[in-house]
Amino acid sequence: MRTIHYIAALAFAGFASSAMAQPAKTECIAGAKPGGGFDLTCRLAGNALHAAKLIKDPMSVTYMEGGVGAIAYNHIVGTRPGDAGVVVAASSGSALLIAQGKFGKHDENAVRWLGALGTDYGVLAVAADSPIKDLKDLIAAFGKDPGAFPVGGGGAVGSQDWMKMAMIAKEAKVDPKKMRYAALEGGGAVTNALQGGHVKIASGDASEMIALHQDKKLRILAVMSEKRLPGRFQDIPTTFEQGYSIDWPIWRGLYVGPKVSDADYNWWVDTLRKLSKTPEFQKEREARGLFAFDLLGSDYDKRVKADVVRFKALAKEAGL
Repeated sequence: MRTIHYIAALAFAGFASSAMAQPAKTECIAGAKPGGGFDLTCRLAGNALHAAKLIKDPMSVTYMEGGVGAIAYNHIVGTRPGDAGVVVAASSGSALLIAQGKFGKHDENAVRWLGALGTDYGVLAVAADSPIKDLKDLIAAFGKDPGAFPVGGGGAVGSQDWMKMAMIAKEAKVDPKKMRYAALEGGGAVTNALQGGHVKIASGDASEMIALHQDKKLRILAVMSEKRLPGRFQDIPTTFEQGYSIDWPIWRGLYVGPKVSDADYNWWVDTLRKLSKTPEFQKEREARGLFAFDLLGSDYDKRVKADVVRFKALAKEAGL
């Protein structure tokens, strides 16, 4: 009987340890102002987790503007490295900035990457009345006279939008540094500039341009994806379909501090895995214009680090 009691006690202790891995309070840090991609990621995670009853209380969102996520990255590493209740929003843009050393002394190994919640895709667009009808037309015209095609993007030189167009410039045999690039404050400013005739090419994300494309206020030339996207994008050709092996998935995910315990880290990964299969999450993801991109735990960690390597090569090639 004593042995049975001992085994039972061990089993109970293991259960209690597992239960304790769930944080009492949850918080998501968005490393920018409200309304952007980091905010979208935090809202998606928090709303879906609560709706699916995977967390007891609603998740709070803290905005920590600065360096397009750099301030938040340094904060979690330096100030709250072991806080198991705090997750931080990230994107492929985070990996791009890390690759360029724009997160300071901390590299891609400084945090613990939890998982991706979904992805958007890069797109290139022109005005609705532009004589350019497809990607081949754009590359031919841009190659002949790049100065005649000012480009608008949401971010400075070296940002995701700049890099998307830099790859197109490479296909046109144009030095990306010679692009007439206008660094604008977000996707809304980019599409406004395109419609106003201030830029001739808009580099942005599928989710922020599709409604304007459908309303014939601009024309999306290509989605930067290997496979055609479903739903509202089913009639828009991809870069690969038009003969160019260029893709730009914009994944959105989460990370935690470097000193978060394995038990707490695994609780988050397991919980996100459960979440990804719920109708509550799928509804929230679709409402935010994202597509399925389920990478969790070690798989996500490998993807982030592979992207950093890829972006370092792209940045070097572009002369950054």
